[in-house]
Amino acid sequence: MQLNKVLKKKILIDKAFTIILICAMIIYLVPIISIIYETVSRGLPALNLDFFTKPIPTAGEEGGGIANAIQGTVISIALASLIGIPVGILSGIFLSEYRELKITSFIRFINEVFHGIPSIIIGLFSFVLISKRIGFSVLAASFSLALIMIPIVTIVTQESLKMVPATIREAAFSLGIPKWKTTIFIVLRGAWQGIVTGILLSIGRIIGESAPILVTMGFYRWWFSGLDRPVSNMALNIFIFAMSPFQNWVRLAWGTALVLLVLVLLLNIIPRLMMLRREVRYE
Repeated sequence: MQLNKVLKKKILIDKAFTIILICAMIIYLVPIISIIYETVSRGLPALNLDFFTKPIPTAGEEGGGIANAIQGTVISIALASLIGIPVGILSGIFLSEYRELKITSFIRFINEVFHGIPSIIIGLFSFVLISKRIGFSVLAASFSLALIMIPIVTIVTQESLKMVPATIREAAFSLGIPKWKTTIFIVLRGAWQGIVTGILLSIGRIIGESAPILVTMGFYRWWFSGLDRPVSNMALNIFIFAMSPFQNWVRLAWGTALVLLVLVLLLNIIPRLMMLRREVRYE
C-alpha cells in the first residue's frame, strides 16, 4: 500500500514536470514563430527582381532596392573574414597544441572575456583606433566585425582540435614528423569540419550586426568607392529604414530583414548538417 502511494507520487511529479517543460517550450517557441511569421509576411511582398538589382532610393522615392547594401555587406564580411579567420584559427591552434605553456591559460581567459564584450564597445574601439584617423570607412567597420569573429573562431578551432585523438599526434611524432607539420598537415585535416562550422557560425553572428557598423561607418546608401570610404550595409539599413516615415523605406526594411533571416538560418543549419554528417561518418 505504501509502495503504491510512493509510486503514484513519483508518477504525478513526473507528469507535472513534463507539463512544465512543455509549457516552457511553448513560451520559448511563440516569440520565435511570431518573429519568423511577421518577417516573412511583411518581407515577402517586397522581394522582386528590382529589390536585388536596384540601388537604395532617396527619401520619398518609390521603388528601388538594396543592391548597393548587398554589395557593401559582402565586402565588409569578406574583409572581416580575411582578418578574423586566420587570426582565430592560429589562436585556436596555439591554445590547443601549446596548452602546456603558462601563458596559454591567460590567453584563453582573455579570449573568453573578449567573446562576451558587447559589440557596441568593440565598435567604439574601432572608431577611436581607425575612424578618428581616416573617417567612417569600410576598413573600420570590417575591423570591428573581425574582432567579433576572432573569439568565436578561436574557441571552435580549439575544441575541434581537442577532438582529434592524441594517438594520431603520437603516431606522427614517432615517425619523426615535426610538431608544426603534424599540426598543419595531420591534426588540422582531422578537425577541418569543426573549424568550418565555427567560421560559418561567426559569419552568421556578424552579418546581422548594426551597432559597430553605425559607430564605425555610419549610414551611407551609395556604392563601394574604396576601403577608406563608407558603403551601404543591410543590417544598418534595417535600423535606419524601420524608423523612417517613408513607407517605401519601411518596405525595404522588412525585405532586408527577411533576406538576413534566411541567411542567418542557412549559416546555422549548414554547420549542424556538417556536424551530423561527421557523427555518422565516425559511427
